Amino acid sequence: MNTTVTKACVLLLAISILGGLASSTCAADWQNPKAQPHPKAKPQRRTAAESLPPLPLPATPLRRSERKRQPSPPNLVGMVNFSERKFVQRAGKRVAASAFPTTVIDIERLISYANSRLQIRYRYVPVQLEKFSWDPRTLPLLYITGWTPMPKLSDETILSLQRYLYDGGTLVIHAQCGREEFRTTAIREMKRIFPNRQLAAIDTDSPLFSAYYPIKTMRVRKDSKPFQAMKPYIEAVYLGCRPAIIYSPIDLNCGWDVAKKPIKGGVLYHQDDAIKLGVNIITSVLANMQYARAWGVGKIYHQQGKPSGDQLVIGQVVHNGDWDPTNHGLPNLMKYIAKNTTLKVQFKREIVELGSAKLFKYPVLYMTGLRDFKLTDAEVVQLRKYLMGGGMLIADSAAGRKAFDVAFRRELKRAMPKHKIDRIEGDSQVYQMPYAVRTVTYSDMVKATSPSLNAPTLEGVKIDGQLGVIYSPLGLGNGWEQLGFAYNRGYADADAIRIGVNALAYAMTH
Repeated sequence: MNTTVTKACVLLLAISILGGLASSTCAADWQNPKAQPHPKAKPQRRTAAESLPPLPLPATPLRRSERKRQPSPPNLVGMVNFSERKFVQRAGKRVAASAFPTTVIDIERLISYANSRLQIRYRYVPVQLEKFSWDPRTLPLLYITGWTPMPKLSDETILSLQRYLYDGGTLVIHAQCGREEFRTTAIREMKRIFPNRQLAAIDTDSPLFSAYYPIKTMRVRKDSKPFQAMKPYIEAVYLGCRPAIIYSPIDLNCGWDVAKKPIKGGVLYHQDDAIKLGVNIITSVLANMQYARAWGVGKIYHQQGKPSGDQLVIGQVVHNGDWDPTNHGLPNLMKYIAKNTTLKVQFKREIVELGSAKLFKYPVLYMTGLRDFKLTDAEVVQLRKYLMGGGMLIADSAAGRKAFDVAFRRELKRAMPKHKIDRIEGDSQVYQMPYAVRTVTYSDMVKATSPSLNAPTLEGVKIDGQLGVIYSPLGLGNGWEQLGFAYNRGYADADAIRIGVNALAYAMTH
């Protein structure tokens, strides 16, 4: 099935499940059963004689040696508690209550289950943002859930959250019972954190759906209606190739038996499915720790500000599919070319839109991305003119993501309907200079599915006998970055750089 159609069907199903919640129950009167206190165990009555064994007099009790207290597990998740208070009437009395009630029922069970399954030892701790250090090294994941409107954060807190995420932290948000009043306000705050980054559905080939458990479908229940099976639906904002904000409009329910106790006015994933997704989230956060911190360190493009008559300016194409996930890739590739080759050309990167009149000043374009994207009709025409006029396009799917691969092939076909994209044969000059590339090493994720693959797998479009497009469906930019992204479906770093150098050398000489 067409990827776009499939995603649309998933989105429509999610909307149909979530839709109409506000009208089904009054927000002001709605009570969350997950927030009700658990019944206390009945006290066991013992007499004094039963509670302690008698001692033979006149002997005195011996001091018992106690086990040393084990150190506390390291912190992994910070459960955000907002400090605002309001007064409510309870049993005829005016009492103080939290302005933003929340629960620990889900995170308690998830951490316990993840510790057991992953053989790790972590814990969650309560966090108040006004007292938080904003250091992801001490607390890698912040967690927010609720069913009432999320408080509007101060501008200072928004900036601190942004810095925390850039420094390697992760923010997980889910709407308790899928409540609309929480969803709309949570989206508002996420857009304030990253106003220029896309919050959109995560594609099903994401590591979040395979990091520990392979997840193809999830069961979801609205009110007391029968469960519906759907493709897993969560949304994210990416920094680099990792989801820095993970958001679920459906309750990521790990601690409530919704199969036996449906919640009126609620939309919840089945407990067993949600806890698997939760384990995958924790697994990917732990695997991405080093990459996330390294990605957040800004780098300057080599020779970016130095004018030169022998400068090759590369235009990186902007599109609506997370167009710059490997933003450290070109700096490292340019630096490598300057230090390790005899190519006497200075490189510079500039950002360009395909519809811009400046497009034709760039002899080489570079395009990459993570998600599905679509070009406008005007951009398609402009790209066709650029390629037919002798321009070169070098492209790769960041981390080998399928959504970008499908979109790139579709949009390239729109631009070049009379040309085919074919595999570049091993005797092509792209594999000859300055490096002879006969065999390559791939990342661990490629090895896991294709252990015998050791030949490069570039594809291209020939125009008048010369390559006008060089494309890698497996990641090159992740290897150029050399940041150790755990979920890269692509080339190992050294071979990614060799292929990148050769592709630019081909562009310069053709």
